Formats: sequence, C-alpha cells, structure tokens
Amino acid sequence: QVQLEESGGGLVQAGGSLRLSCAASGSIFSINVMGWYRQAPGRQRELVASIHSGGSTHYADSVKGRFYISRDNAKNTYLQMNNLKPEDTAVYYCKLTYFERSGVLYEYWGQGTQVTISS
Repeated sequence: QVQLEESGGGLVQAGGSLRLSCAASGSIFSINVMGWYRQAPGRQRELVASIHSGGSTHYADSVKGRFYISRDNAKNTYLQMNNLKPEDTAVYYCKLTYFERSGVLYEYWGQGTQVTISS
C-alpha cells in the first residue's frame, strides 16, 4: 500500500512564495516520475511540474521561471513556488508513478492541498 502525504499549502498575497512537500511511502520499489498537478474551480486538472527518475524536469509554460520542482533520496518531492499570482489559486495534487517489485507500473494521487493567492 502506498501513501502520499502533501503539505505546505495556504493563503499568501500575490508576489509571495510557498513550498509544497509530498512524502511517499509504502510498497514502492522504484520511483518513475513524481509530479504536481493543480485544479482550479471549473477547470480541468493540469500538470504544473514533474521530475523523472533521472532528474529531468518539465514545467507548464505558465509557471516556468517561478516554480521549481525537486526530489530527495527519501522519496519526497518539493515544489517551490515564487512570485505567486492569483491565477495560481487551485488545489495542488502530488502524483506518483512507480514500479512495484513485480515490475508493474502504478500511479497514485495525493489528496490535494489548497493554495490560495490573494491580489
């Protein structure tokens, strides 16, 4: 069984910063990709940033130069969000794509953390 624990959301003023954390635990043999998605009211969930096992990263155009994703060796991923804008307001979800020892690839979503940016 896999668990993802997200933290770090909250309310900040435009121009401020937040750091989201996602801690993975459980029956994870190896991590393939960890990523952050967000969903604003009335909108589809969208990819914000992802980091692959080899360290390569991908960012949505809307956050390039402001958000930075990282990972440590303890199966944690972080999203540093700077120069936040009201349009960044959304529920942010951590997504884990991983292999079990059997070699089967799975994906797992966190419960989400609310990020609200006031103008």
